[in-house]
Amino acid sequence: MPRRAPTPPWQNWTPNERLGVLNGWLVLLGEGFMSVAIVMAGFAAKLGAPNAIIGLLPAIAQGGWMLPQLYIASRARPLTHKMPLYRSAATVRTVTYLLMVACAAFLTDWPALCLTVFLLAMLVNALASGVSGLPWLEIVSKTVPPQRRAWFFGTRNLYGGLLAFVSGLAVRWILGSELGFPYNYALIFLLGTVAFTAGYAVFGRVEEPADQPLPPGDFREELRSIPQSLADPSLRAFLNVRLLLAFAAVSEPFYAVYALRELDFPAASLGTFVMATTAAAPLSNVGWQWVAERKGSRRILRYAASFAALAPVTALLAGHFGWSPAAYGLVFVLASVALQGFNLGNTNHLLNISPEGQRSRYIGTLNTLVGVALFAPVLGGLVADRYGYQPLFVSSAVLYALGWWACGSLRRDA
Repeated sequence: MPRRAPTPPWQNWTPNERLGVLNGWLVLLGEGFMSVAIVMAGFAAKLGAPNAIIGLLPAIAQGGWMLPQLYIASRARPLTHKMPLYRSAATVRTVTYLLMVACAAFLTDWPALCLTVFLLAMLVNALASGVSGLPWLEIVSKTVPPQRRAWFFGTRNLYGGLLAFVSGLAVRWILGSELGFPYNYALIFLLGTVAFTAGYAVFGRVEEPADQPLPPGDFREELRSIPQSLADPSLRAFLNVRLLLAFAAVSEPFYAVYALRELDFPAASLGTFVMATTAAAPLSNVGWQWVAERKGSRRILRYAASFAALAPVTALLAGHFGWSPAAYGLVFVLASVALQGFNLGNTNHLLNISPEGQRSRYIGTLNTLVGVALFAPVLGGLVADRYGYQPLFVSSAVLYALGWWACGSLRRDA
């Protein structure tokens, strides 16, 4: 008797899973419009910001997301439902996005003031994202079973990447249109704000199962618990990998700036770079999903490190041989493929190695420690200002190679 084919997961998804997937699609659409490494970096470069300030943009966006999480882990322990915390933080993020739109529309005649207000809005937004990040992961872990998470995240990223490609088309059209600076960037930021706000509202409708109430946490106790958490060799090995990869990412905010300032590409090429980034994302997610199901998160991270190491090398080759903007887009393809792998691999690996009762503590510990290292692009900006982009890109490639090697110590069954 022939074996019956298994039912595809999307045919019996729960309402919560559908809302989580739709949330991902809208958020990825918003990220296409407000790409930190491409669109925001281009905006800052247009204002004449030094590379150290441009390096601060992803440092704020990523480091600010991770740094508050150990504190939030202690505050969230007694909460049976994490959704109210998520909704409050999402409201703050929406307000800060609107402030960025206003900043681009009205303050560019005063570049120093504009950059200051824009960076402060980014900082508050990033800290609010850190507040919402842990509740979001907790809610996903409760509403999406472990055996379905690869499909869940893969589907979010696949179709969300297609929507983000559309945002790249819009960015290229807006920056190449007659709408001049700064209103072109203000319009781009407004479209991103609409997408983000809709995404947050959708996830806010998820019906979260109640947790068993835990004793209130103490932030100082959470800090003292870091050595205890790191006694787990699985977490310690994962932390080493994440730190190496965080320092290796020093070059990422400068691929677009290098193209604008050193290779003299037009501003509309930023839209091409967004398109390259977003076109690669859904296609690569098909491959990453296959790897996740058959090889596990450890292999995903090792493959992703390989792609990431090729991006700065390709940028150097493009500058040396005088590639066109379209050919230079290969840099963003490689970086995007790597990023999708890191996103899927990091999330799956962390959830899989975290004990049931210690999940919040593991997430908070890891993200807080890695968050400090994510300010490395500021150092990258100082290197670029003093020595140029070439030494920066070479250092990045070497660090990614070290990260690839360190992945060999990760737990194989996670």
